[in-house]
Amino acid sequence: MSRPFPPRTASFDRLAGWLAAACCLAAALGVPAALPVYSHAQHPLGLLGAPGVPGAMLFNLAGFVVPGVLAAWVFVRLRGRLPESAGRVAGIGCWMLAISALAFAAQGLWRLDPADLDGPISQRHATAWLLWWLAFAAGAFLLGFGLRHEGAWRRVTAAFVVAGVLAIVLNALPSAVLAGPIAQRVLLLVWLACVVIASRSH
Repeated sequence: MSRPFPPRTASFDRLAGWLAAACCLAAALGVPAALPVYSHAQHPLGLLGAPGVPGAMLFNLAGFVVPGVLAAWVFVRLRGRLPESAGRVAGIGCWMLAISALAFAAQGLWRLDPADLDGPISQRHATAWLLWWLAFAAGAFLLGFGLRHEGAWRRVTAAFVVAGVLAIVLNALPSAVLAGPIAQRVLLLVWLACVVIASRSH
């Protein structure tokens, strides 16, 4: 599976994860600055991209679409850098992580509409969010399992296994223990950290 890439492409691979994280965080922190009624502790992230919200189009593009596409690139390219001995499981993990990233991007295309939460667009947004974290958890476990015997990848293995566990725990915790919006932000940070780790791995 491991193949050499041209220097310029390899350089972009190492930068793509940071670009995805910076773009997403800048949008998540920058857009609410113009919305005094918005609270990260009380509102879902998708609300920033809802119809009628100032800067919604910018947020959907910079907060969801661009980071998701960059993350998908990172995980597809990571698959090409895996050692031959990692086997199919690690490769499937990378594909699952790429699917997770595309689902993250899809949240910006199917916008959350608070006025029509049961409508088809809002439901697609919710489905994309669900697919994002489920595919992330599954992909993280598969990648970690596939790399478990690769000593040089020990830190990557540990990071993704822990991330998979956190993805499940954060979504299983009742809101009385950890409010949903807070859990969503923590999960987002975990996912972005994995994108950065993947982009800089070997």
